[in-house]
Amino acid sequence: MTTEIKVPMLPESVADATVSTWHKKVGDKVSRNENIVDLETDKVMLEVPSPVDGIIKQIIKETGSVVKQGEILAMIETGASAGAEPKTIAPAKAETPKASSKKENVMSAIGPSGRRAAAEHEIDASQIKGTGKDGRVTRENVLAVVGGGVEAEINQGPAASFDSLSGRPEKRVSMTRIRARIAERLLEVSQNTAMLTTFNEIDLQHVIDLRNQYRDVFEKKYNVKLGFMSFFVRAAAEALKRFPVVNASIDGNDIVYHGYYDVGVAVSTDRGLVVPVLRDADQMSMAEIEIKIAEFATKARAGKLTMEEMQGGTFTITNGGVFGSLMATPIVNAPQCAILGMHKIQERPIAEKGQVVIRPMMYIALSYDHRLIDGRDSVTFLVTIKELLEDPSRLLLEV
Repeated sequence: MTTEIKVPMLPESVADATVSTWHKKVGDKVSRNENIVDLETDKVMLEVPSPVDGIIKQIIKETGSVVKQGEILAMIETGASAGAEPKTIAPAKAETPKASSKKENVMSAIGPSGRRAAAEHEIDASQIKGTGKDGRVTRENVLAVVGGGVEAEINQGPAASFDSLSGRPEKRVSMTRIRARIAERLLEVSQNTAMLTTFNEIDLQHVIDLRNQYRDVFEKKYNVKLGFMSFFVRAAAEALKRFPVVNASIDGNDIVYHGYYDVGVAVSTDRGLVVPVLRDADQMSMAEIEIKIAEFATKARAGKLTMEEMQGGTFTITNGGVFGSLMATPIVNAPQCAILGMHKIQERPIAEKGQVVIRPMMYIALSYDHRLIDGRDSVTFLVTIKELLEDPSRLLLEV
């Protein structure tokens, strides 16, 4: 008996997906509910589990294929025939001798630069495994066999898939769906908003002292580290209450004031930047914020975030400081109208009560849509966050 593996229901507003990774190949055994393939959309990664126990009989949609909801991805053989040898269930193309015709034609399997290099060194290029496009033998492949010094090293490691005709290696890959969507949204924001950025700096000495004093107790009780992000989320939520316009958004000619505070936290992954949302951040404790952020980070890097976890949000915080950024201008996460940028904590001399002292300072930035938020509101909003963090006790007293 044969079972079809189909593209599952796609998230709302997602028209198609790209086959990202096959975790199984033809002939492999699979168990019911075992993930066999990942599909990438412009928003989330989707896992496609096997509905039955069996053996992969045929993979219809290879990696990189664009698929739509309901299309068949693969066929699984179940029942008595599932115990047969893998060769009886191999896909048709694997049984066709002509499938490797390109490799049989030595001249077509060698790039022009590879052919010249092989002739120069009197090497039979047909015996060399090519790493160029469609398995072509490149100049670097030939030099690797000859032992051509530095140039031969180009053919090793991650650069093995590089193809070059001039000895200057390049690698061309397609954008991931999420990376392409990020690029599209960033371009939309730059074209459709009147974005401006204002800066300030924070003396984080009191936050650091408080964190150092209770870090071990906090981690022991909640099984999560006490970071800086929870302080900033709490401060931002309090500041948003005082400046509702910063928490608002524009919908056509209407201004939408949100009576809740859903703060997005930007998380960097290999696939791009994603922004899961802390719902009702103003009602969350420091521990709840840290636990949720740690959960988001783990799921984001594994591609497990759901659409629900990334939808919405009234304000965003991004922390370039973890990568060493000293100052930057973050881009608003539309349809929101403001985003807070955190940066690297660095000791600097400052004037304090007539004395020059060394303090752990951080530059912060607020990028905002000037169509809605005036300079006065943006500056005083940032000053409020500065005041709350330079004296954390104000967060408890809400003053």
